[in-house]
Amino acid sequence: MTKQHANWSPYDNNGGTCVAIAGSDYCVIAADTRMSTGYSILSRDYSKIHKLADKAVLSSSGFQADVKALQKVLKSRHLVYQHQHNKQMSCPAMAQLLSNTLYFKRFFPYYAFNVLGGLDEEGKGCVFTYDAVGSYEKVGYSAQGSGSTLIMPFLDNQLKSPSPLLLPAQDAITPLSEPEAVDLVKTVFASATERDIYTGDKLEIMILKADGIRTEVMELRKD
Repeated sequence: MTKQHANWSPYDNNGGTCVAIAGSDYCVIAADTRMSTGYSILSRDYSKIHKLADKAVLSSSGFQADVKALQKVLKSRHLVYQHQHNKQMSCPAMAQLLSNTLYFKRFFPYYAFNVLGGLDEEGKGCVFTYDAVGSYEKVGYSAQGSGSTLIMPFLDNQLKSPSPLLLPAQDAITPLSEPEAVDLVKTVFASATERDIYTGDKLEIMILKADGIRTEVMELRKD
């Protein structure tokens, strides 16, 4: 009889989906509030959106223990930056910090898949999308998490981001107005919830504008 070895992993995948859309003067960041492991729901009211600065908001799916550890590191490094520069980080600066932080841990990575949304120095919306080891890209819209394979084709069809190979470089921001972007986010989550068991319960939406942050909540399927 062959000896069975238990396969232990330091990681888990707690599911969930994150979406961000950048506009001319706003950024919409959204995520569902379900946290799962396997076929069990651990929480129906777990926020995956974290405010890093006044103009930068992080949304993360994957292993939520690693996400919490990552947020703690980013918070402490941002605090040091504020003491040294007497101002908060801009969203592009926070994007580089997040990339460096993830890359530093590349041999034992944070199992976290991040979307960073916010406003740049000109007040335009910006979205940065990441893999687990810090490779990132500035885009007009992005989705990460268990429902991203269902949502990204839908967003590609609706928003048709310009190719990064075009010269001169095209602006990545989407042509939608803020209410249209919020409606689109609600539509894609309602659709993804029908097919993805790890996405559901509630949808939390943060809308960043120059005058502050507004939050909306929408109910999703509970089954």
